[in-house]
Amino acid sequence: MSICSVAALLAAGHPAYAGLEEAVKAMQAGDLPTAEKELQVLVKERDPRAQFFAGLYIYGNPDSKLYDVAKATPMLLDAAERGYVPAMLPVAGAYAEGKGVPKSAFEAYKWVAIAERWHAPVSPQAYEQLARELKPEEIEKAKAAASAYTFKTK
Repeated sequence: MSICSVAALLAAGHPAYAGLEEAVKAMQAGDLPTAEKELQVLVKERDPRAQFFAGLYIYGNPDSKLYDVAKATPMLLDAAERGYVPAMLPVAGAYAEGKGVPKSAFEAYKWVAIAERWHAPVSPQAYEQLARELKPEEIEKAKAAASAYTFKTK
């Protein structure tokens, strides 16, 4: 299923998400300024889907003229902290690379574990790569932090 199809399904159930569908169409056409404009209202309302699209595809894409990790990572982190699974692995990547957040293999490992717990497709290589940067006790603490993590409600 394409990004546009997903957005269309979301928009069909919620008229407020029509902007999401238009944003995805604009992204597919390479018109990121229009996509940004369409997503702004939903991003301000902290809609996790809009935060994900804006954070990953508009501000988080190095090929985008609007690339800005200072905007991208906080949006993705907010969506992930509130339980939006698709944002969790990009957040782990941001921590692993130190893009928009302090570099932290611990936080990256924790977010990979949280994502896997919520059935995101996590490759064993993600754990292996991060485990090389952590001591065994740090890995255990990251796993425990992931298991104990509760999502924000606001």
